[in-house]
Amino acid sequence: MPSLKRTRYEGGPSGAGLIRYFDVDEGGPKLDPKLVIGIIVVMIFLELMSKIIL
Repeated sequence: MPSLKRTRYEGGPSGAGLIRYFDVDEGGPKLDPKLVIGIIVVMIFLELMSKIIL
């Protein structure tokens, strides 16, 4: 006679249709990480200068 207990699953199905293909180019802007850090540093500097001057 088969067991009547249900099997418990801890999570959903693996992947769940959210598969990403990393070899496909999705477009979008391509920025150098150094440029992004530079922009952030300049913005912080400008903010500090505006607090000192004003």
